[in-house]
Amino acid sequence: MSNKLLELKNISVCFDGEAILKNINLYICNGEFVTLLGPSGCGKTTTLRIIAGFVNPDSGDVLFDGKRINDIPPYKREINTIFQKYALFPHLDVYENVAFGLRIKKLPESEIRATVSEMLSLVNLKGFGSRNVESLSGGQQQRVAIARALAVRPRVLLLDEPLGALDLKLRKDMQNELKGIQQRLGITFIYVTHDQEEALSMSDTVVVMDNGVIQQIGTPLDIYNEPKNAFVADFIGESNILDARMIEDYRCFFSGREFKCLDSGFSRNEPVDAVVRPEDVDVVPVGEGMLCGTVTSVTFKGVHFEIIVDIGNFKWMIQTTDFHEVGARIGLNIDPDAIHIMKKSEYSGRFGDYSTFSDEIEEMSINEEEN
Repeated sequence: MSNKLLELKNISVCFDGEAILKNINLYICNGEFVTLLGPSGCGKTTTLRIIAGFVNPDSGDVLFDGKRINDIPPYKREINTIFQKYALFPHLDVYENVAFGLRIKKLPESEIRATVSEMLSLVNLKGFGSRNVESLSGGQQQRVAIARALAVRPRVLLLDEPLGALDLKLRKDMQNELKGIQQRLGITFIYVTHDQEEALSMSDTVVVMDNGVIQQIGTPLDIYNEPKNAFVADFIGESNILDARMIEDYRCFFSGREFKCLDSGFSRNEPVDAVVRPEDVDVVPVGEGMLCGTVTSVTFKGVHFEIIVDIGNFKWMIQTTDFHEVGARIGLNIDPDAIHIMKKSEYSGRFGDYSTFSDEIEEMSINEEEN
């Protein structure tokens, strides 16, 4: 990536005495597609609003091209925002919606016409200029909002859950389209979502947030394969997260036995968390397995079966293309590169055991019987 375009330094924000952002530090490079990812209430939208200028931080600085912009109002920043509610003007047609920002800038009519035409072509709405925006589908309205935001040539485009109102297939199409537009224009995109798959498939860089704190920054591959703590491992995809200890470099102990791994740099016998992704476990006959357990539930997912296996009262999730019935005893093998070791954190012990899959359902049915 090239130069830093935007930087947040020691940003903190409180609303009604509650800390929403706690000393956030983040820089974003020119032309980068960055996604802020996390559960509701983690602070990602507040971060976006600070970049846009809609919220002033209680402390810290927002730098744009190396200059502090805390006191610059939103309309004077080279930044535009697309919200989940597209906020199109119902009394204007598609052409005039896209032209709106250009007219405010008092550009010549010939330039407005050329830019609107280019933008409508970019978002696959050529020939839609005279349409009423209220006659358009959700996906088409989304495209008009994108065209309008890009027409004024912002250097940064902020997107706050912009695909949240669309159905699944349309979301997938728009993900590809947005990524394509970003690559063609080379504009910096900062995208907010709670959808892990969306973040992994679209971004150059993912910023995982929880509780007002950045938990990890990295490429989608890094975030998935090398999570920093149990929160990140659990939030990004499915994970078996086990209480473990490092015997020495490249050797760890969990589920009652030793395993080879690729991790080093921990203290001898240091308590750690071990992550094993469900797709990285091989199912083998009981006699050939490093571990063995009993299948407690099976769910068909189309491409694979998702099975829960009880091993010493810890419920593992395994994804396999082979069917194994409930009650069957199976063996499991785990290669060294399938084990990822993490330092203990405040999130240790809170995630990673799939017993809740069956326990919650049993509890619900017991409660229903009592009522």
